[in-house]
Amino acid sequence: MRIAVGSTNAAKVAAVKEILADYPHLKDAEIVPLKTESGVADQPLSLKETIEGAINRAKSIFEGNDYSLGIESGLMEVPYTRGGYMDVCAAVIYDGSEFHIGLSSAWEFPDTRITTLMIEGGKNMSEAINEVGLTQNPDIGAAEGAIGIMTKGRVDRKEYTKQALRMALIHIDQHDIPSLRSGSKNF
Repeated sequence: MRIAVGSTNAAKVAAVKEILADYPHLKDAEIVPLKTESGVADQPLSLKETIEGAINRAKSIFEGNDYSLGIESGLMEVPYTRGGYMDVCAAVIYDGSEFHIGLSSAWEFPDTRITTLMIEGGKNMSEAINEVGLTQNPDIGAAEGAIGIMTKGRVDRKEYTKQALRMALIHIDQHDIPSLRSGSKNF
């Protein structure tokens, strides 16, 4: 079995490998990281745009693979939060006919300047957190990510991505539950 990942980001690829190892019918799959574009803004500003980016990544790399995965993080509006937005990661598994979508937990920057830089200033998250001095790493998204900084290492980019992947796998990991099999294509 060959599963393509629409990213060469080390944290995302490691998350996919670790998650699939938890599933006996997927653990031996060949994981193929492929560079692809999301087709959405560098910093998605809505849940819809974030999911569309993950779908676009998965769909664009499906050919020649058994399954493909798209992973995209972005902001979404959330009422009652300080800055009005939270970050969320979307994972999409494409089986050639259906998209299976999962989301991570969502979180908010305590410093609203960062969100303002993304929403009003057109910066992506890495640029925004570098500008306010949270990090000097221009490629923080391939390392622990902003979530790693905010949680002081308790949750890093890989773990955050794994949450979304595990939720997407709910839709297709029901091969052993007969009442849930119909209408679902299994890995």
